Amino acid sequence: MSNSKLILDYIYDHEAAHPNQVFLTQPVGAGQLTHYTWAQTLEQARRMATHLQGQGFERGERIAILSKNCAHFFMAELAIWMAGYTTVAIFPTETAQTVRFVLEHSDARLLFVGKLDLWAQQASGLPVGLPCVAFPLAPRTDFEAWDAIMERTPALTGRPARAPDDLAMLIYTSGSTGQPKGVMLDFEHITRATEGMVKDVASRLGEGVPNRVLSYLPLAHSFERAWVEAASWVDGDTHVFFAESPDTFLQDLQRVRPTTFISVPRLWLKFQQGVFTKMPPKKLDFLLGIPILGRLVARKVLKGLGLDQVRLAGSGSAPIPAELIAWYRRLGLNLIEGYGMTEDFAYSHNSTAALNAPGYVGVPLPGVQVRISPQGEVLIKSPGQLSGYFKRPDLDAESFTDDGFFRTGDLGERRADGLLKITGRLKELFKTAKGKYVAPAPIENLLNAHPMVELSLVSGVGQPSAYAMVVLAENLRPQLGDPLIRAQVQAELEQLLQSVNSQLPDYEKLRMIVVAPDPWTIENGCLTPTMKIKRGRIETLMSPQLEAWYASHGAVYWA
Repeated sequence: MSNSKLILDYIYDHEAAHPNQVFLTQPVGAGQLTHYTWAQTLEQARRMATHLQGQGFERGERIAILSKNCAHFFMAELAIWMAGYTTVAIFPTETAQTVRFVLEHSDARLLFVGKLDLWAQQASGLPVGLPCVAFPLAPRTDFEAWDAIMERTPALTGRPARAPDDLAMLIYTSGSTGQPKGVMLDFEHITRATEGMVKDVASRLGEGVPNRVLSYLPLAHSFERAWVEAASWVDGDTHVFFAESPDTFLQDLQRVRPTTFISVPRLWLKFQQGVFTKMPPKKLDFLLGIPILGRLVARKVLKGLGLDQVRLAGSGSAPIPAELIAWYRRLGLNLIEGYGMTEDFAYSHNSTAALNAPGYVGVPLPGVQVRISPQGEVLIKSPGQLSGYFKRPDLDAESFTDDGFFRTGDLGERRADGLLKITGRLKELFKTAKGKYVAPAPIENLLNAHPMVELSLVSGVGQPSAYAMVVLAENLRPQLGDPLIRAQVQAELEQLLQSVNSQLPDYEKLRMIVVAPDPWTIENGCLTPTMKIKRGRIETLMSPQLEAWYASHGAVYWA
């Protein structure tokens, strides 16, 4: 960590070097776009920084942002940093209860309220008397408006600096296993990690290729915050576009034609299922196998998704089935899987051209050290490593080895060439009545590889054997009222159960597959804001019926 340059230094350099280069493009409705150059972005951030300093907050105080991805999220974070404060971003889909917890736990002194879909349900989570500022795309409120502050406030001048060990941000984990934890990340560590990310991306795009990215995964999460926002600040030649809404997402992709596109497994799967609604898998597989025609068909599929110009396609945040990676690669999209955590600012492992394999999350990125503990846990030292958990010294003590490696909680195996495979979560292991531990993630990957399955959960704590619950693909669900379709799905699931069990040892074999009555969503509490399944919530919903299912002799049940 010899480089003394920090992330704000990169930003000031870009502001000076190419002030008129478009940096951010924001949809504002009705097909209209607003473009912000580096100079315009920094001008607004500097004015807001002046406003924040005028509030009399002590240096290092926490300022929160509750917003979907938008240009003003970037501006607000820059303003917070330049003014001397620490950013706390809240997932835009959180409940009022969690919004309140994060604001109170972080001791936030002000909240930026931005583009939101659930504000009516979230507003009650704000502590009484908390000052708020509304972004231009925010819901209608009585809060002071961003644009009004811009009109009356002078811009902060010069190059306001931060110390390497100043806290840049608190990132609250998405809470898949309980109360969110505030991960503390300082300027030194986020800068060094981001420099590594920028070099990694540049090595894949090739010389002189302009980088276009669509920012749509939650900026409150480290994956998007690091590989899109922070990377664009350090790189300086990335054009960041924002999505307008979930309904326009495919049109947004078509408009942007990104050169770099990162996503999560659930969305890669939904893209695939969308293709299958237009062309059955068997027909597509047949056409792809025909020389020349297959390449044309593959190109047309990628163009239809808006991904035909992607040079770097990545998946992270959760395990992705190896078969899904192989499917995209057959289309000509070299989808790679990476691995990182909030606690290392998403800077840990990535696949390379020479070292990659479906089912593996890559090799350590430059500067990352890794080893496997005797218990099989992945231990990491990363340039992006957290400085600790906010107000949780008890977690700090149990999260690191004596020699400074972070205990990830993930189980893994390493090949001789350094490729890492994540085989499950230490805390997700469960014991059946037979006394054997079952790791659910590898079994779920086998289930998720089937085109009928959107999501799955494997459980069975204390039961005679494990069971699986599946959410069927979106295109299938409306057809289940047809008895013939339902019978076909039942038969297919019975075959899937047999196929999966044939690949498992006896103590991991599934007793049955249960079809979830409704899709799992963020809104119904079954998914985290980063689209990981909330195991405890789903298991609780199913528990009243489990005894009857286990007592019966069927292979597939409809909840």
